[in-house]
Amino acid sequence: MNPEPTAVGRGTLLRRLLAMKRRAGRLDPTLQGILWTMAAGGLFAVLNASLRKLSLELDPYQVQFLRYFMGMWLMLALSARTGLAACWPHSVAGHFTRGAAHTIGLILWFTALPKIALADMTAIGFTGPLFIMIGAYLFFKEPMHWERWLAALIGFAGVLVVVGPKLTATGGYYTLIMLASAPMFAASFLLTKALTRVDTPQNIVLWQSISVSVLSLPMALLNWNNPTMAQWGIVVFTGFLGSLGHYCLTRSFQIADISATQSVKFLDLVWSAAIGWLLFADSPSQSTIVGGTIICASTIWIARREANRASAATSASRDAAIAAQRSPDGS
Repeated sequence: MNPEPTAVGRGTLLRRLLAMKRRAGRLDPTLQGILWTMAAGGLFAVLNASLRKLSLELDPYQVQFLRYFMGMWLMLALSARTGLAACWPHSVAGHFTRGAAHTIGLILWFTALPKIALADMTAIGFTGPLFIMIGAYLFFKEPMHWERWLAALIGFAGVLVVVGPKLTATGGYYTLIMLASAPMFAASFLLTKALTRVDTPQNIVLWQSISVSVLSLPMALLNWNNPTMAQWGIVVFTGFLGSLGHYCLTRSFQIADISATQSVKFLDLVWSAAIGWLLFADSPSQSTIVGGTIICASTIWIARREANRASAATSASRDAAIAAQRSPDGS
């Protein structure tokens, strides 16, 4: 007697999910991109918390390799449904160029990580969106509306409110190494934006996992330790989270200007604070609450500005179409 109500419940849930998907599909592309970026940030916050635990037990370069290696197998299993032939990309060289940029960024980041204070690392890491916005203007000729720059600067100010009291500037030249990782990650994401023109998000994530795994293996082998069963479980979890997070981010790059979504990246700090509170009982400080409020406010503001801009553009296009139909030449 129970299967029928269960089937009805599943049918209702499926209809609701499809209805949500249709409503989301009617949103302006920029707003869709912002939502995809927010989802990616939440996933990456959980991912980083998991990698934080794993990196305390295994060599960081090995953790880097295992996370992408496991993501590769998960994406291959997912892609097998459509046939592996469909997974061949438009340009293997393009994907390995992107993978090389990401791998270099990871190596620089992990090299500086043990030698630099956490607050310094956080502040330097959040310069990435600024590099991406500059690159989007130079290479993709994206319109750099003043609102996007202002939202990014306010978001970065929110980061400094959180980490400012803890900044030490004692990392020496390791600070420069950490800073050098930011433009490398920016180059990786800009290459991803370019790849969305010729490949699907699923293929891009798959080939990111393949290229980073291949290029990370030599560093991983230097201090290899066989993981325990529990550690393998975390590896599988991080492979899933990382692949899903990069899929959300790639979808964002596919449907919206990359510069329009960068201010949302500062929300990652809010997600990280929330995960730290939930999983590690890290109580947020007053500066974290104030900075998080500033970041959230800038995100809401830019989302509203982008929505109003899209609405105005749609209205102008509609008015132009109506005027063309009413003109003598358009009749």
